[in-house]
Amino acid sequence: VQLQASGGGLVQAGDSLKLSCAASYRPFSSSVLGWFRQAPGKEREFVAAIRWGSGNRYYADSVKGRFTISKDMAKRSVNLQMNSLKPEDTAVYYCARSGRGGIWQAREYDYWGQGTQVTVSS
Repeated sequence: VQLQASGGGLVQAGDSLKLSCAASYRPFSSSVLGWFRQAPGKEREFVAAIRWGSGNRYYADSVKGRFTISKDMAKRSVNLQMNSLKPEDTAVYYCARSGRGGIWQAREYDYWGQGTQVTVSS
């Protein structure tokens, strides 16, 4: 299983950015694909996740209403549309898969992609 993340960059506060994560396999319906982020000196934190089969979506309170996670079944990818970005959103963003369907904790995810840097300037 390989996950390839892309789409990071440097933007200004209030701007939008879209991250994508392509999977090398077709996820099972029970799988969860999610996004985490890690800022310097901080622990990795949950951002958003989507259950591949049902399409149910989950968000951290800090991004609810600003970020939208979606899936593209044909491309076997998960996207994270980030709007109204804030400087505190600055972090390395990682996509990951939870084969057993866990949502909120990093330890529930068994495969991780490489990170992509998102920097939001004020």
